[in-house]
Amino acid sequence: MPCFKDLVRQNGVSVRAVVADLSTDAGVAQVADILKADASVDILVNNAGTSPLGSSTDLPQEVIDRMIAVNITALTHLSRAALPGFIARNRGTIINIGSVMAFNAFPITSAYSGSKAYVLLFSKGLQAELKDTNVRVQAVLPAGVATEIYDGSIMPLDSIPKEVVMSVDDLVDAALAGLDSGETTTLPSVDDAELWARYESARDALFASTQTGTPASRYRV
Repeated sequence: MPCFKDLVRQNGVSVRAVVADLSTDAGVAQVADILKADASVDILVNNAGTSPLGSSTDLPQEVIDRMIAVNITALTHLSRAALPGFIARNRGTIINIGSVMAFNAFPITSAYSGSKAYVLLFSKGLQAELKDTNVRVQAVLPAGVATEIYDGSIMPLDSIPKEVVMSVDDLVDAALAGLDSGETTTLPSVDDAELWARYESARDALFASTQTGTPASRYRV
C-alpha cells in the first residue's frame, strides 16, 4: 500500500498490515495474539468504532450488538492482551478513542453514548490500576471528526457545519500533544481546560456524597 511505503521511506520504520474484523471473536483474537507475542509493540491505539444513530427501539438488535462488539468488547480484549507485556516491561501506552458523547446523550445516541461512557470509565479505571507503573493510558474524547464514519448511512458529512468537524490530522496532532503534556483525558476541541477540571471535581464530589447508608432527606424514608 502506498501509505505504508511512504512511512517506511520517510521514517525508516517497518510496517505490517493486519486485516481483522473486530466485530468478531476471531478478528479480535487475531490481533490479540499479535499484541501478546510481539514485544516490540509499545503503543496500542484503540480507534476502531461504529456509531449507529437511532432510538433504542428503532435500531436493529444486530446493529447494536455489532457496535458493542467493536466499541466495548474489542477495546477491552485488546487492552487486556497488551497490558501484561506492557506491565512486565514497565513501559507502554494505550490510547482509547472515545467521544464527547461519553458525557452526553440524545434520543438517537442512547446506545452509542453508553458505549463511549464505557470507554472513558474503563480508561480511568486502568489509569488508577497502573498509577505506580510507567504504563500510560489516555482517553481521547473528540467531537465530530471527518472520517469514513460519515459514509451517508448515518448522515452525510456535507450536512454538518464545517466549523464543528475536525480533520483527522488535527485530531491526531492534538491527541498526541495531549499525551506528550501528560493529559490522561484529552478533549481535542475544548479550549478551556478548566472546564474538564471542574467537571471531574464535580464528579468526585458527587461520588463522595453517595457514600452513606442513609437515604437522602428529600425521600423522607
